[in-house]
This record gives sequence, C-alpha cells and structure tokens, in this order.
Amino acid sequence: MRSGAFSLRHMVRLMVRFMGGLLSARVARGVVGVCSVVLLLGACARGGAGDETEAARRRLDSIAEADSLAAIREATDLTNDARRYADSVVARLTVERKMGMLFMPALYANDDRATLHRVGEYAAELHVGGIVLLRGNLRGAAVIADSLSRCGSPGLFLAVDAENGLRMRFADAPEFPWSREMGRISDDQLFYEFGRELARECRAVGINMVLGPVMDVVPGEGSHRLMLKRSLGSDPRRVADLALAYARGVEEGNVISVAKHFPGHGSATVDSHRALGEIRASREVIDSVDLYPFRRYAAEGLSGVMVGHLSVLALDSVRRPAVVSPVVMRDVLRDEVGFDGLVITDALNMEGAMGVSGWQAISAGADMVIAPSDTRREIQRMLAALADGRIGISMVDDRCRRILFYKYLIGLNAPPQLGDIDAAVAEVGREAPAVRDSITSALRRNRSSSLRPRL
Repeated sequence: MRSGAFSLRHMVRLMVRFMGGLLSARVARGVVGVCSVVLLLGACARGGAGDETEAARRRLDSIAEADSLAAIREATDLTNDARRYADSVVARLTVERKMGMLFMPALYANDDRATLHRVGEYAAELHVGGIVLLRGNLRGAAVIADSLSRCGSPGLFLAVDAENGLRMRFADAPEFPWSREMGRISDDQLFYEFGRELARECRAVGINMVLGPVMDVVPGEGSHRLMLKRSLGSDPRRVADLALAYARGVEEGNVISVAKHFPGHGSATVDSHRALGEIRASREVIDSVDLYPFRRYAAEGLSGVMVGHLSVLALDSVRRPAVVSPVVMRDVLRDEVGFDGLVITDALNMEGAMGVSGWQAISAGADMVIAPSDTRREIQRMLAALADGRIGISMVDDRCRRILFYKYLIGLNAPPQLGDIDAAVAEVGREAPAVRDSITSALRRNRSSSLRPRL
C-alpha cells in the first residue's frame, strides 16, 4: 500500500462500516460524539450560540474528547491489525500463491458436481483470491460459499453483480426495480436501506462483495440502451447521492462495495461486452460529470472501484482499454481522484478488453483481475512476466497486501461457515418484501407527482 494510504478519517469509516455489528457502545458513542460536535459548531457558525448552546458545546466536547479518542484508538488498532495480518500472510506465501490471489475467475452459481470440482480447483490448486458468481440460484451460491469457507485462511472474496439486487443473477432471489427506475426515487435513506438489505441477503448465502453501485452518468441521447437501463440518471450529483447511499448501506452490512465503471461508461455508444467503449467527451466534461461520483466515493473512504473497458482519449492519448492504462489507473484514479482502496478490472473475457492479459492490468495499477478466459494460463503469464522483469515482486506484494487488508476487515482471516444451506437460502427473502414495498411506494408517489398539472 502507498505510504499514508489510510487517513484517520478513512480508518474510522472502515471501522464503522465493516465492524458495525461488533462495535462497542463506547466506540459508537465516540463516533456520534465527533459528529455532534461538528454539527453543533456548524450551527454556531450560522449564529445564535447563546449560553445554553455554549454549555451544550462544552458537554459535547468532553464526551467527544473521551469517547472519540477511544474510537480512534480502536480504529487505529483495527487498521494496524489488518496491516500486520497482511504483512504476515504475504511473508509466508509462495510466489505461485501470490499470483493466484490476484485473480477472480467467474462461475455459474450452481451446486452440480462439475461446478464444485471447479471451485475446488480454483481454491486449492490455483489459490485464487476470489470468485465472481454468474447466473444460477441461491442454493448454488450458498453451496459454493460454504465450500470455499472450508478451504482455509485467508478466505476468498465471493462477488456478484447485484446493482439492482440479487435477482440480477439468481432466479429465485428477491426482485427489485432496475436502476433506471430507482434513479427516480428522491429519498437517499431508502437507497441506504436497499443497500443494507442487499448486504443482509448477501451475507445470508456467504457473498461478501457486491459489484455495484453503477456510478455511470448517462447524457441520455447517444448512450447505449444497456447503460440507460443500468444508470441512475443524467445528473452527476444525484447519481452520486443515490449511489453513495447504496454503497454505505452495503458496507455497513459488512459487504464490500465496488463502484463501476471507472472512469465513466455513461456516454459510450457501444456495449463493452461486445467492443471497446470509446468516450469522446472533453476533459472538462469528464471532470465535471463522469469523475464527479467517483470523487465522492473516494472521499467517503469506500472500498472498491471497477475499471471499465473504455478508451478515454481526453485522459490517455493512447487508444487502449482503461484496465491496462497506467494513466487512467495511477495518474487519474489513484493520484487525482485520491482513491486508496481495491482496484478491480471489469471481466477480461469481454470483447471490450481487446485480448489484454492479466499481467498488463496488474502492471498498469489493478489489484485484481476478474473473469479471465483461462485463469491457469493467466497465472502462468504472470509468472513469466515476473521472471523476465516486466513486473516486479514488490508490485505483486503490494497488490496482495491490499487484498489481504480488506479480507481482514470483513473477517476472511477466519472464514465463517454457513452450516444449514436450506436455512441460509430461506433467510434471504425474510425482510426483502418490506424494503421492496417501500421502494415501490416511493416510485408510485414520484409518478403521481410528475403527472399532476402545474399551475
């Protein structure tokens, strides 16, 4: 990890999000105390700070001084523990295991013998860092998660595309509206609750990473129809508000969120599953529209960003997918946007990747590579690139440390087992209807208000 990668703010936010259910009351009071002081001082700055307000300020100061320092100490301890864990694991890994950790192959969410054999091959033989689940069902997802939990420590990331809920991949999961419809909701809190519910469903079946939210801002006319369906809208500020509320809910439910598709897929006219997307907007437009939600996401200290198969000539004069562009991933995402978390590629088996290799993405700045066409071959290519000096072992170690840091935060240093698969599957649908009803009611109210005649 880069020196100073985790600021105090970042450490506290990571602690609150990923340890939310385990926080002591004292620590929670400390965080609330800090927020209360900030809000009160803001009110005072706007005027009206009398004797009563000043007394309240002094009381809050004393609470914050005691409890927030405890919170900061626990946040610092957590971060130091995670760093020590990452360092200790990296120190004892073979080169082959380090290379495997950088990959997340994709599997259909089934529980048939062939799928489970492949799970075992990926985990025990190739030592991959995670698996991405494709279409299937909840039972298949739960069985795969339970199988992975028995493969030892560190556990694997188990990720899924679920920007509009698990139904996007699992036929028997609760259904929620597509992002295009959800973007009409004006209630950020409802989006937070949706994210929190999604995290609950994910944890029930052992999923610990959501490939969402979609941060792409569509201009409308000229955008590809698939992105129009998946985007939250055309207003970058509103997209950021809703996407961040969703991501906060996901992460406070102890699941990693991955914002996508950096540096912004909204104005591409092609589907990057089929071809390289090209963004022709000016640098000024990219700064004010496409990068805006990602800047907000980075400032919040959230966890993951997926880089898309996009060529953005205003950022990088070389026509190539952003996943192999050091300009996009290092200069823009890391240095300019200030993102310190996990950088993950979009699936390398997509046509938009133009046949690039995993070692090229890692060398350009990615931490993990998703869905290569042949994981074993890509690991061999990584080893060859290391042997001939195209990549260095310090770079590989850096990527592994960041991966292990986040695994520690979500408890993968001691992977939990699901146990009763049927109970885990049944748990998924327990609370979803209430959240779905709230979303449906909000959308209905929005439609009604938009149809009212204006005087």
